[in-house]
Amino acid sequence: MFKIASNSFQTFAANFEGEFYFDESAPHEALKLVYATDASVYQEKPLAVAIPKSIDDLKKLIPFAKKLKTTLIPRAAGTSLAGQVVGSGIVVDISQNFTKILEVNKAEKWVKVQPGIIRNDLNAHLEPFGLLFGPETSTASRAMIGGMIGNNSCGLHSIIWGAVRDNLLEINAILADGSEVVFRELDKNQFEKKCIGVTFEAKIYQEIKALIDNSENQKAINDGFPNKKITRRNTGYALDAVLDMWEKLENGGKFNMCKLIAGSEGTLCFITEAKLKLIDLPPKEVALVTVHCSTFRESLLVNLIALKHNCSASEMIDKLVLDLTAGNAEQTRNRSFVEADPEAILMVEFFAENQEKLAEKTTAFIDECKNEKLGFTYPILLNEDCKKAWELRKAALGILSNQKGDTIPANLIEDCAVAPEDLPDYIEEIENLLKKYDLKYSISAHAGAGELHVMPMMNLRNQAGKALFRTILEETTHIVKKYNGSLSGEHGDGRLRGEFIPFMMGKKNYQLFEKVKSIFDPEQVFNKGKITNTPAMNEFMRVDEETKAPQIPTIFDFSEDEGILKLAEKCVGSGDCRKTEITGGTMCPSYMATRAEKDSTRARANMLRHFYSDELEAMNDEFDGSKTTNYKPQTITTQLATKEVLDLCLSCKACKTECPSSVDVGKMKAEFMQEYYDKNGVPFRTKLIGNFTKMMKLASIAPWVYNFIYENDFLRKTANKIVGFHPDRTMPHLAKETLGSWWKRHTSNSLSNLKQKGDSAKIVNPKSKIVNLFLDEFTNYNDAEIGKKLILLLQKLGYEVVVPDHLESGRTYLSKGLVREAQKIAITNVEKLQNLITSKTPLIGIEPSAILTFRDEYLDLVPENLKESAIKIARNTFLFEEWFTMEIEKGNIKKEQFTQEERLIKLHGHCHQKAMTSLVPCKKSMSFPENYEVQLIPSGCCGMAGSFGYEAEHYEVSMKIGELVLFPTVRQQPDNVIIAAPGTSCRHQILDGTNRVAKHPIEVLFEALV
Repeated sequence: MFKIASNSFQTFAANFEGEFYFDESAPHEALKLVYATDASVYQEKPLAVAIPKSIDDLKKLIPFAKKLKTTLIPRAAGTSLAGQVVGSGIVVDISQNFTKILEVNKAEKWVKVQPGIIRNDLNAHLEPFGLLFGPETSTASRAMIGGMIGNNSCGLHSIIWGAVRDNLLEINAILADGSEVVFRELDKNQFEKKCIGVTFEAKIYQEIKALIDNSENQKAINDGFPNKKITRRNTGYALDAVLDMWEKLENGGKFNMCKLIAGSEGTLCFITEAKLKLIDLPPKEVALVTVHCSTFRESLLVNLIALKHNCSASEMIDKLVLDLTAGNAEQTRNRSFVEADPEAILMVEFFAENQEKLAEKTTAFIDECKNEKLGFTYPILLNEDCKKAWELRKAALGILSNQKGDTIPANLIEDCAVAPEDLPDYIEEIENLLKKYDLKYSISAHAGAGELHVMPMMNLRNQAGKALFRTILEETTHIVKKYNGSLSGEHGDGRLRGEFIPFMMGKKNYQLFEKVKSIFDPEQVFNKGKITNTPAMNEFMRVDEETKAPQIPTIFDFSEDEGILKLAEKCVGSGDCRKTEITGGTMCPSYMATRAEKDSTRARANMLRHFYSDELEAMNDEFDGSKTTNYKPQTITTQLATKEVLDLCLSCKACKTECPSSVDVGKMKAEFMQEYYDKNGVPFRTKLIGNFTKMMKLASIAPWVYNFIYENDFLRKTANKIVGFHPDRTMPHLAKETLGSWWKRHTSNSLSNLKQKGDSAKIVNPKSKIVNLFLDEFTNYNDAEIGKKLILLLQKLGYEVVVPDHLESGRTYLSKGLVREAQKIAITNVEKLQNLITSKTPLIGIEPSAILTFRDEYLDLVPENLKESAIKIARNTFLFEEWFTMEIEKGNIKKEQFTQEERLIKLHGHCHQKAMTSLVPCKKSMSFPENYEVQLIPSGCCGMAGSFGYEAEHYEVSMKIGELVLFPTVRQQPDNVIIAAPGTSCRHQILDGTNRVAKHPIEVLFEALV
């Protein structure tokens, strides 16, 4: 049987234009494991993964799925919280190749798109037209229109802009028989014509007509569906919307099957295009009143006042999330408006054409709150500052997931909606339910729409926790039904809530849902097991059972994250890493270039979780006394698959701060690769790159030989080919004299000159301002001129430069996963510097990737007895630009020491700099000369990432990353504009990609000296 299926797969793959993954090889297994999860608690490995390239590919998949008696699982961004895109069928990912904006009609205010276009990217395209697609979700930076239609997404401003169902004009789709169809608005005559004929489309219209034109069915719908005051009604199929259209059709109304397709979770057809209604951009003047409340119920009463005042949004954030954001690097900047210690904050937004009208609205709202004695303070954010508060609110799930222990926030009753006036009593009953089971919980989100995300903290690692998971939802359904609410508001039924639809909607309505499914999809070819006939909601869950084995041994210290497996498990699948260059940010460079799920940070975290779960299971067998030795077969397979998925990780470190759960994949990748090398050996090129310093030291004996080879095209390409570098990649020059050698000579000459002048008092000046310079391996051998300029700059500014005894940084070893070698260097450097580096004698560095190892990896590499010293060094270690800015603020450096010439500087920041510190000091330092203006290039990673961009197999992706934003921006600059980049790799990438020389900020400041 397997052989027959295997042959069928191979034959199908040969005729499939896109990519098709089905076998047990590492690349194919990797894809199947990557697509085994979404943003829900569920996990099930699919039979295969298809990445179609065309509509013809989609048509081919339908008969193939029927032949295998399996189902097609449509997938866009994969941010579903109810398991909509998890299953054992064939996952069909449209996010790579169905991403076009097909047509914009400004006059009629609509746009046609393919289902893989990202909501925020679409709106960036529409902004010049003065138009906007309204529905949004907290995942709008990566959520795609296809998925938003599937879930009938609503989002932040749904109380004024509606849900997707309200903004969906047409759908082009493929039906279960493989035919193409366009669903659009129809009047009565057009509807009747659709019912004529024997086509599959005609049959659908005929049977939907028969279903809805039935008094018994109409009564069931009217009696069983949620309160019509609730705008977020997404339990089951939208037969209430169908009935409403049907009743109005006779009197000039319109019927549009799109309203049924919206919210159907990919179970009725396969969408290929969508025509969306657009609205005018909202007024530019925006105010956000952040009402601080002493109790949660109080905030819900404020919500009712907000709705009376016609706010554009009313969103909740509770104390638990507020407390957790206080310790998050990314969110600390967003919570500056928080005062005292509120139990809840209701964020109420108002739009207006001008500031006067805006002030009228906010004043009227706040006055009524005060009259009703609701809220204790009312900070107001304006315009751009509002975005910070919204980012804080949207980060709730990731922040909650970033807690220690086995107890995690459960997407369980987060999508229930009731009428806003029922919210205070409804939430009180929900709180009582959770308190009954002694569960900690968080409540946040869409108060204005009557839908609050209630997130109980649960341990889903054991059977008791999984049983309670079901119990809580079951008891919640009774509370929701009591208030005639909707079990699903915007996140959908999926496999999480589908089991409870018969109870919520009544047996008759559930039978109607089954009928709708059979009308559209009689052979269950589309997303089987979602909405109808779902498996038990506490089956196929992603977390493993508790184990008896000890922690997985690692070289890095992962104790802060409770072990490497727990760190990988922190990824909840929210997909923040699937942002594009249009949205901005640095995470994740390779995903931005390829748009492939396997190249996302989420995919890497998931694969590491799979691998270390397998490894822990093998360890557990040994712990239990079984005969298991070394790895089980599945562990070896998963290891190879994991290596495959990690291949395009640039270790940019952006995930450490941009991921709301702070999942540091770069650190885990280095640890994984060391383990892989331990079992499989270290490749030659990896050794060569890791031993960069040794190689450069050897080459420095005769630098002219090295430079002759790499300045000659033929010799360079030959040398590159030998070591596995791309032939088109140029190599950085070797300095004629190392910085270390120059420094010794320069210091010796300075001392000699002082002695000759008899000015021995100046040789050692206890009052001098001492700066310890870290001589990193890249500056020492390649960028020595920059190092010289720094030393001369500091000396001219009145500082005494000291180069303490130390080793290289270890960055090259870390970048290639040679963690043991890096650990030896870290220990030696901490030992050498522990008594030298203080707040008065700081350590400064030139190359970000090198100096920042002291603030990042060293802290997790040194043994316990050196931890305190490593922390002390880290606190007093700075990038040159950080130190320079601090000296400016102390008044130690004066403007008159620099030119008054006018210069424009375009700055590209280093990834590690963006992740672990900030570009603000870099911008501020270069802006210090009176008439120097610095503008940030809105680029993520440059694409070089150390050796990554040199390696033959990575060169194309490297250059593609550069072409996203960096290269085009640099090419647009006139010759008199200075291009600046602190990173040595960044400068080299800019040179190779644009033929422009980029300067280090040190060079810019040195040249500005007077």
